[in-house]
Amino acid sequence: MATLRQAAEIAIEAAGGGAALARMLNRRRQAIYQWKRVPADHVLSVERFSGIPRHILRPDLYPSPIEPLSAPEPERAA
Repeated sequence: MATLRQAAEIAIEAAGGGAALARMLNRRRQAIYQWKRVPADHVLSVERFSGIPRHILRPDLYPSPIEPLSAPEPERAA
């Protein structure tokens, strides 16, 4: 599993680089390269521009759709 910083780097590359992503987000290129993780308010836009799913970009905010949130509780006999 990628760290949040690695996920940000992958998204930047997939979007065509920091300058391209900065233009798409109307941000400065320097701000993009300073990300330690994709900011919460940019996750959906970065997902759209990079094609990297939100649960990869920020698994702390968007759990994987294929992993259960919690194990179901066993049924108890009456």
